[in-house]
Amino acid sequence: MLRFDTHLHTSFSSDSDTTMEQMILRGIELGMETLCFTEHFDPDYPDNPEGLDFLLDFDAYYETFLTLKEKYRSQIELLHGIELGVQAHLKPVLDEFYQKYGSRFDFLINSCHIVDGLDPYDGIYFQRLPVKEGIRHYFESILSNLKTFPDFQTAGHLDYICRYIPKPAPDFDYREYQDILDEIFLYLIEHHKALEINTAGWKAGLAWPNPHIDILKRYRELGGELITIGSDAHKPEHMGYDFGKLPELLKTVGFRYCTIFRGQQPFSVPID
Repeated sequence: MLRFDTHLHTSFSSDSDTTMEQMILRGIELGMETLCFTEHFDPDYPDNPEGLDFLLDFDAYYETFLTLKEKYRSQIELLHGIELGVQAHLKPVLDEFYQKYGSRFDFLINSCHIVDGLDPYDGIYFQRLPVKEGIRHYFESILSNLKTFPDFQTAGHLDYICRYIPKPAPDFDYREYQDILDEIFLYLIEHHKALEINTAGWKAGLAWPNPHIDILKRYRELGGELITIGSDAHKPEHMGYDFGKLPELLKTVGFRYCTIFRGQQPFSVPID
């Protein structure tokens, strides 16, 4: 089992009720060696029935993290991260955030949750766009977002949108989007950024983690080497979700190492 999880949420994220300490205790129970908390910060998140705003109290988050990092120092390594919901028009907001708080973080995830003011999670997105057109538009938004906020370490859950394709969902075929995905990969490789493997795809009922194995293969073919691994857990029971499947899958694709970021610097870890 991989003994680290670098994508975790707690009650500092709008969509979790789990305390940070509960997550830490679960990590110790699982024999984890490293956990990285990556709370949501999604400025300009659209109104929603649940009333979630995905804003973040940066100071309270940091102070709690430092207290617990010291408390559990002898039992587990804790890292301070953030998952940014990036949109192109938010560049001034995100630049200001990074200037003020960026040095605190070990690890920043650049994720795309909102396209044209819509979260595919809500179902409305695919009412406005046919499936294949909607997927392509999502990937185009990701490429724009990576360039909008380049001060990140990994691109989060690249095909997140596939979790929410209306049923019956068509088979995902990488080749239909190869041109835009290749642009994304080449940008990541050229700028020494990582690609996240996010096992919440399996938890959401997909036959693959995010991203699809064909996407991972193509990233590797083009020379991609940096990958990060996270469960995207919002509850203790989802920490390390299906991590047991990853070593064989990743070795089949051609990866022998994954990456943990400390102080926004990469450290290689063998894939067991």
